[in-house]
This record gives sequence, structure tokens and C-alpha cells, in this order.
Amino acid sequence: MIDLQSHTTASDGSLTPTELVLLAKQVGLSALGVTDHDTAGGLEEAVAAAAEHGLELVPGIEMSVDYPQGEFHLLGYYIDFRNPEFLARVQYLQENRFNRNAVMVRKMLEAGLDVTMEEVVAESGGGQVGRPHMARALLKKGYVSSVQEAFDRYLADGQPLHVPKVKLSPEEAIDLVHSAGGVAVLAHPKYMEYPTEEGLRAELARLKEAGLDGLECYYSQHSEEETRQYLRLAETFGFLVTSGSDFHGVSKPDVPLGVIYQGRGGDDSLLVKLKHAAGRT
Repeated sequence: MIDLQSHTTASDGSLTPTELVLLAKQVGLSALGVTDHDTAGGLEEAVAAAAEHGLELVPGIEMSVDYPQGEFHLLGYYIDFRNPEFLARVQYLQENRFNRNAVMVRKMLEAGLDVTMEEVVAESGGGQVGRPHMARALLKKGYVSSVQEAFDRYLADGQPLHVPKVKLSPEEAIDLVHSAGGVAVLAHPKYMEYPTEEGLRAELARLKEAGLDGLECYYSQHSEEETRQYLRLAETFGFLVTSGSDFHGVSKPDVPLGVIYQGRGGDDSLLVKLKHAAGRT
């Protein structure tokens, strides 16, 4: 049983890479994909912990992509996370994220919400700071009653504290993953918000031409009908199929690790095909 999408304190998860590996062993996973947002900062620790505890670790990243509608995230699997050119580009994205965080914290203070950057960083556990950490700081100060309320009132797109991130285009993100020797997979396609299958099909054809390798068909928030639709489209375009929960920990308490489709994790056969595509067999 596998889970190919999870997050650590290196981005916006609540568990350290080592803690996440231990949880993966506890829930019975045979392989775990660590895919922090726009950073490879947790992979060294995750790889070492997985080796120590007998878990297969799939090194990855989840990249935010500039897109005219919905949400486009690209998963990169089996990336060379020590590649200097790859790390330099990711560092650029991190620096812009840091500047964005500072602006959002300043907007909090201007709105009368007494939350400092130090308090937000403390919620991150020393990892990359993101909106979930701001949400937890707001919750701790009593300004909201839940993390979800913090997003709904203040932090989500279009809300008073939100500041857009600097993002790559789909083509740039796919090329960056390939340049690091990785396999490029479209995460949770439902969030692209295509109202018709015809529109999504046309976009997937364009992305296939741009080099997209796979589709995250099995996802904890996909309905069975959506799962069948994405599997059908993956077969049409010859895409690899992946399976991920999108585990974050306390910021997504209703998303447990290793529970993706019909109450269980992904099938090991999906990983065999992914490893073959990445030249890891």
C-alpha cells in the first residue's frame, strides 16, 4: 500500500520528515512520497529516516503553477533533489514566498490582528512558512475558532490578507521537473475546475504536448465518479496514474495518511510503473 502525496514541516505539514516516516510505517505503508510545496528541504531527512526504518521513500515536490482558473499543482517524482540548477530555481520560489509571508503578516497587523512573524515561524516548527501556520497563529491568539475559519475569513484567495504567490507556468514547471530527472504528474485535477470533461480533455491534450507524464487519479478528495473519469482520461492520453492522500497533519485533520480511495491506500503496482518511467527499476 502506497501514498504518494504528503507534506512535512519543510513546507506546511505539521510532522517532521522523520515523524512522517514513522507514521507511514505505523499505518502500514510500503512506500511514501514526500512532496512538500515548492521545496525539497525535507528530503534529506526523509530519505535517511526511511532507510533507517525500512520504508521506500519516493522523493518529490509539489509546485504551485500559474493558471487562469482553479488551482494547478504539479507533482515531481524521483527528482534529483541535490541538483544545483533545480535547487537554485526552487530557492527563487522560496525567496518570493518569504517576501509574500512578510506582506501578509504586515496586513494582519494593519487589520488589528496582533500576530508577529516570530509567532508564525514558531507554528512552522522551523520549516518553510505558509498560510496554515498563519492560520494556527490566528487560532492560538483567539481571533478565529478553527484553521478553516482563518482561511475562510482572512487567508484564502480573495480574502483580506491574501497575497498571490510567484508561480511558474505549466510548461516551466514541467521542464523544471524533467531537468532534475523527475516525472511530472498533475495533482488533484478536480481543483482545475473544468465544468465539462470536453474542456479538461482539451487541456490535458495540450499538457501532454508540453511533456506532462501522469495524472493523480486516486486522491483523497476525489469522488468515485471523478476517479473513474480521471482514470478514463489517463488511459486516453497514456498518462501514468498516481495515488495520494495530500496528508498535512493538523491543518487538514480530515485527511489521514494512507487513506486515499475506498478507505485504503494506493496499489503498489502504480509505483512499479512510476519507477519504470523514472528509470529507477
